[in-house]
Amino acid sequence: MKKILKIVGIVLLVLILLVILTPILFKGQIEKAVKNSINNSVNATVEWEDLDLSLFSSFPDAELKLKNLSVINKAPFEGDTLATSEELALSLGIPQLFKGGPYSINELALNRAYVNIKVDSLGNANYDIAKETTADTTAQSSNGGSALSLDIQHYEINNSRINYLDESTKTFLRITDFNHYGNGDFTADKTNLETNTEAIVSFEFDSINYLNKNSLKLDADFEMDLANQKYTFLENEALINQLPLTFDGFIKINEENQELDLTFKTPSSDFKNFLAVIPETYAKNLDGVETTGDFTVNGMIKGIVDEEHIPMMDIAIKSDNASFKYPDLPKKVEDISIDAVLKNETGLLADTYVNLDQLDFRIDQDRFSAKGNFKNLMDNPLIDLTANGTLNLANLEKAYPLDLDMDLNGILNANLTTNFDMNSIEKEQYQNVKSSGRASISNFKYTSPEIPNDVNIAKASLNFNTQKVTLEEMDIKSGQTDAKITGTLDNLMGYLFSDQQLKGRFNLQSNTFSVNDFMVAQTEEIENTSEEKENTPPTPTGEEAIKIPSFLDARLDFNAKNVIYDNLTLKNTKGAVVIVDETTSLENVSADIFGGNIGINGNVSTKNATPVFDMQLNLNRIDIVESFQNLELIQNLAPLAKALQGSLNTNINLSGNLTNELTPILTSLGGTAFAQIINAQVDTEKTPLLSKLDGQLNFINLDNLALKDLATNLKFNNGQIEVDPFNFNIKDINITAGGSHSFDNQMNYNLKLDIPAKYLGSEIGNGLASLTKTDLENTKVQLPIGLSGSFNSPQIQLNMKQAVTDLTQQIVAKQKDELKDKAKEEVGNKLKDLLEGNKENTQTTQDSTSTEEKSDEDKVKEAAGKVLNGLFGKKKDDKK
Repeated sequence: MKKILKIVGIVLLVLILLVILTPILFKGQIEKAVKNSINNSVNATVEWEDLDLSLFSSFPDAELKLKNLSVINKAPFEGDTLATSEELALSLGIPQLFKGGPYSINELALNRAYVNIKVDSLGNANYDIAKETTADTTAQSSNGGSALSLDIQHYEINNSRINYLDESTKTFLRITDFNHYGNGDFTADKTNLETNTEAIVSFEFDSINYLNKNSLKLDADFEMDLANQKYTFLENEALINQLPLTFDGFIKINEENQELDLTFKTPSSDFKNFLAVIPETYAKNLDGVETTGDFTVNGMIKGIVDEEHIPMMDIAIKSDNASFKYPDLPKKVEDISIDAVLKNETGLLADTYVNLDQLDFRIDQDRFSAKGNFKNLMDNPLIDLTANGTLNLANLEKAYPLDLDMDLNGILNANLTTNFDMNSIEKEQYQNVKSSGRASISNFKYTSPEIPNDVNIAKASLNFNTQKVTLEEMDIKSGQTDAKITGTLDNLMGYLFSDQQLKGRFNLQSNTFSVNDFMVAQTEEIENTSEEKENTPPTPTGEEAIKIPSFLDARLDFNAKNVIYDNLTLKNTKGAVVIVDETTSLENVSADIFGGNIGINGNVSTKNATPVFDMQLNLNRIDIVESFQNLELIQNLAPLAKALQGSLNTNINLSGNLTNELTPILTSLGGTAFAQIINAQVDTEKTPLLSKLDGQLNFINLDNLALKDLATNLKFNNGQIEVDPFNFNIKDINITAGGSHSFDNQMNYNLKLDIPAKYLGSEIGNGLASLTKTDLENTKVQLPIGLSGSFNSPQIQLNMKQAVTDLTQQIVAKQKDELKDKAKEEVGNKLKDLLEGNKENTQTTQDSTSTEEKSDEDKVKEAAGKVLNGLFGKKKDDKK
């Protein structure tokens, strides 16, 4: 007995050692077999980070796991990712490890995979990576290591995503949250396959969205004839959203095409089936919903699929005298009738059509009905629609659990018919559009967190005719704003059905139009880095911004008694606004403001991240005080205007960048301006520069100075305002000024004052007059003054040296003229003396004159300096 136990113990120990050592011993051999099998099978780069072999997790089978697997395409999709997976798990029998192969995989699990299937416009498919099987490749496989084969009995795909894009047919399929498993014997020619599938499906064909994140569940058993590639539905039950369907028939894959013969139907006729068609996000929970009447879906899809054909189909949707009521909502939808069919009777894609023969419903006393048909869907769709009825929009939310960002309200009346083809819409051949009827809405209110006030439309009515839609009336109120709008819409159908810009021409009349009522909250899109974040809403930045709508191509002629923008009020405003390509152009806009009027031409664009503008402004006879207080542009254009009371004219040509509130970014401005002070009084106490300048110029009184017809040209350049030199007079003192300043109030100006010598006062009599012995009544002294620093903290430089030099030169020049006259007189006397014989007096006079001239020039310069320094340094007694 002990011997037997010892033998059993040894066997168990050996088995345990084998279980522990097998992954180590065979890992390299199996990884080599996997790589060899893949390299001989596919034309792609297949890599994984790690291979793990375990005998414990799936005992009695061995489990092989490939971690972080990737499949990267080669030409013609070089570098594209075909598939990735966090884990691919394969199961195989343990005895195969000791035989050294071939290795047969009996179970496969793909976890957290992403499959990206793409077919380009030429029909090349990125999944077509299988190498052709030849004698050479077969031999290479057998000689290159142990073979790997798939004898699947069970497979599963968990928490995965699949994207399918076919550019040649404009087909896009997205499957998310994909979980699928199947059980069957794939080694047999005929077998039954049990499957279960759950997924979220979105499907788009030719830019038309047919499924949008619809829930799909399918439990189906198939009979698989693998030898003939024929798959027949046995027992099955599908849920599309919450709509139950059952299928019968088969799918057969032939060498040249695929063959389908399928029928499907709703297993019951409860009208709740109709609500189940609607995505659950919108239909909400159907528990407790009361329904009457029926709803059925019956369909047939039969035929072949190849490059030229699709299956023939006949899918009918019907409902008669039905109703539904949600338990938590007060209203009931009644008298529901639906009769629609999707058909194709030839197997040609172009012959698919939809007939909506009836759609009727009633909420309270409001009835609405529609019918139409849609033909030639794949080429040039032909659309024929009729709608008639009345709807209280507020009742829609009271009868159906809509999840909208806005409250529906107002009364909609419609009685219209339209018939058109999409080619005519896209080519703007509106003469081919046949429309007639009317539509109106009344007592409509639009509320949004992006707009500070409700937008109330008392009434709006549209008249449809062959070529245009006429907006006969529209009355709007929002905040302080009221407006009456009429006009025409040139392409309403193009806007509704073809993503075209809305084109039209309108007239607006308003008593008060406040731009502030339509300031919207600026938002920024959050970059989504994962599938789970794709529905994250925009985050408000807290800033306000005005965005010009991208969908408008319109002209608006307007006349408003009062237009309010920020803190400004413009009266009797009229002109035209043209909106196209996110750009607003102002044409011949005029308004009364600041006691005068303004004319505006130019444009503003919000197309790029930074708004820009190019504008011409003409301000005529505007009040300086009002404009300075309310316009930042005037404050920066002419800071000294703060000290002026009066009126001015200015013509400004400006371009530059704008803030989100569409106000100019001053440092970006470029352009020119002409400014003219018509008439103004100066108050030096209101600005430090004039006050300080007035304190240093003792001979001028700047207080209560009157300026008239003072004009200059300006230029905006790199954040600087450059002012051309201009002249003005203070009494009989001529002043020339020019220079530049920046928008942060740093300045660099030069003044040149021509001061009459009479303002030098008694110094003339006591100092210079005795030297010059001439009349200085008309003599002027030129005084240069430099202004720097800021307007609030100015630096004033009086160029006394230049003034002294100028005064000295004038006096010496006049003195020389007098000496010349004196010399002429003395020469005459000398000639006379010569004639009379008096030679000594002549020589003495010449020597005396030369000595006196040199001495007087130095004395004049010294005296001039004392006079001017005294003039600008003494206490001001009597301003002129």
